[in-house]
Amino acid sequence: MPTARKRARTYDPAKIRGAVFAQLDNVRQAVRGLGPEQLALPTRLGEWTVRDLIAHIGMAVTAVHRSLELPTPARQDVTVVQWPFATAANSAAIADFTRHLAEEHPDLDAYLADIDRSLGLLLDEHPGSRLLDTSAGSLPLDDYLVTRTVELVVHTDDLNAAVPGLDVPHDRQALAAATRLLADALAEKAPGGSTEVRIPPYAVVQCVEGPRHTRGTPPNVVETDPLTWIRLATGRLAWPDALEAAQVSASGERSDLGGLLPVMS
Repeated sequence: MPTARKRARTYDPAKIRGAVFAQLDNVRQAVRGLGPEQLALPTRLGEWTVRDLIAHIGMAVTAVHRSLELPTPARQDVTVVQWPFATAANSAAIADFTRHLAEEHPDLDAYLADIDRSLGLLLDEHPGSRLLDTSAGSLPLDDYLVTRTVELVVHTDDLNAAVPGLDVPHDRQALAAATRLLADALAEKAPGGSTEVRIPPYAVVQCVEGPRHTRGTPPNVVETDPLTWIRLATGRLAWPDALEAAQVSASGERSDLGGLLPVMS
């Protein structure tokens, strides 16, 4: 018998919109307290400084603005779970654009405040069903906003790693959506039912080809926390390092996810 197709996960549009604004505000509050020396610190993202990283966080949100300026696509041609696989294609152009933004906006608080205000106006104006032409393909505005939670959560974690003691909080809804989308992307990349990946309290997915588990304790189980999963899925943390540090537990012969990571690069 053919394998039953899994039902696509759905997201509450109101919660996702609230999560985007909440995480953007968390970053903005932290940016207000950073001095020139902190803004000049290096990050784990190549040559980017903290200033560049903050500019990029704003750019990730204004991707919504730029997409809304384009003509409406005739039809949707990708799903939200496919978005993580398309993020690496434009990395060089993104880096150049980011450096330009950092130079153009010396007042980062004002820059983020303007993004917050303008995004609110745009979301009031456009329905969530409005199709957007994005770098990954065309998909509805509400779905694209889910991808913005990933950008915000991932880069907030980058910011915390770069500035000792900063500890920008992660909005719970934003962290949940980012965790779920990247977990679903893993299941899309390695379809199957032999391995259960648990990321409490937000996600459980079945993946990897092999004998399908039906009841009782699965023979192949991977479990970790949301931020560790996000770091693994985005290449911030290597699978062997996570195992060695006991940040992830893996049991069973099909529980080695090293060859499937990162999901998003």
